Amino acid sequence: MPIQQPSNQIKLTNVSLVRMRKGKRRFELACYQNKVQDWRSGVETDLDEVLQIPSVFLNVSKGQVAPNEDLKACFGTTDTNKIILEILKKGELQVGEKERQAKLQQQHATVIELVTSKCVNPSTKRPYPTTIIEKALAELGINITTNKNAKAQALDAIKQLIANQIIPIARARMRVRLSANAKEAKKYRDTVVALIEQIEDEDWSHDWECVGFIEPGKYREIGDLLRNESKGRANIEVLDMAVIQEGEEAL
Repeated sequence: MPIQQPSNQIKLTNVSLVRMRKGKRRFELACYQNKVQDWRSGVETDLDEVLQIPSVFLNVSKGQVAPNEDLKACFGTTDTNKIILEILKKGELQVGEKERQAKLQQQHATVIELVTSKCVNPSTKRPYPTTIIEKALAELGINITTNKNAKAQALDAIKQLIANQIIPIARARMRVRLSANAKEAKKYRDTVVALIEQIEDEDWSHDWECVGFIEPGKYREIGDLLRNESKGRANIEVLDMAVIQEGEEAL
């Protein structure tokens, strides 16, 4: 005669755990892989798609469901739905080694791609291959993690690359459009244009309009200058965040 499994135990496999300590107890939820982040970001709203079983566990690996006495003592309620929502919102997502490595590799590739797309060799105005950027970051000892978003890590990496110049590198230029009342613009045009690396087009036929390329670090300075000189009536518009040279043309 087969041995019966205790009624308060449930065996689960291939789960992602969300773990939370409350009071003196640790509680866990058994979720489908990759669904917790979808739920937290609002992509997934159906809890049935997130939870493998709508129960609160003391230990998922042992299939041990939390008794009502523990729930009441730690959460002040036995309402499983409320407790599950609290754990999903505040609990720590436990990631398996394979999942952790896959996420780290994806983050690494994203950061390298962002740096590559925003930087150029200042002599050629062309981007470096991702392998060169990757090697330079390794020489600087920059470790990419999953704890910070990719954009923040890429911007930090760019700052360090430019500061250390392990390879000749600079931020790719921005392409911007400046516009202002023609009569007013004549008073400060030369001061503004001095901050523009290259003018692509300038038009005085109606209002003053100037399209050109600037170093990203000049964007705020030009914006502040326009705002102060025109009392808020002039504009700067970004047409392209990062212009790189491909062949004979700027893209």
